[in-house]
Amino acid sequence: MEFYEVLEKRRTYRDFSNREVSDEILKKVIGAAFKAPTNDHLRQLEFVIVRGRENIEKVIAPLAKNMAAFKKLVAEVDESDDKDKMAMFADALPKQQRMLMQSGLLILPFFHQLTWPLLKPVEQSSLNYFASAWCALENMLLAATAEGLGTVFHIPVRDEAEKIKKIVNAPEGYEFICLLTMGYPAENAFLPKQKIINIEDRLHINNW
Repeated sequence: MEFYEVLEKRRTYRDFSNREVSDEILKKVIGAAFKAPTNDHLRQLEFVIVRGRENIEKVIAPLAKNMAAFKKLVAEVDESDDKDKMAMFADALPKQQRMLMQSGLLILPFFHQLTWPLLKPVEQSSLNYFASAWCALENMLLAATAEGLGTVFHIPVRDEAEKIKKIVNAPEGYEFICLLTMGYPAENAFLPKQKIINIEDRLHINNW
């Protein structure tokens, strides 16, 4: 695909087929992460790859107790009153666990947090390693799209991150940004309606 076609086709999928993602394609997608900008030039990224639904279920076990809270959000009144947004959440929230298991492939992208604790930054630059890791993830999302794959991720809440790090034996000083799954989309996969943005309305020349 051409680059801008990849951007256009990059979408969040939460419904996957049973077709397995090969190791060759997986390595290509992860390889794209190391082409992203990084704050210290060292690209200290590590990836835990979990295959098989039974293995994935063990890793995501800490998510279970939070599911009731996620599902309750669907019924809450949304202040934006945006129907497209609510349609997306109505589909997404009940699928938080299932979507991570359905493709049979789970990826945990880890980065080395060398300065201040991730959740106790002293200034914006304290989040440089975190920001670099998200740049790397965006490269992976685009590479997966170029390979015909769909992607979706879950950002850990509450105590999920600490529990999952123990389950996968992550060394001290490493954090992960999300639980990422990718796979070949199911034929009937739900796709939320994309918001159409008029670029001219978002440009502010010299000042806001």
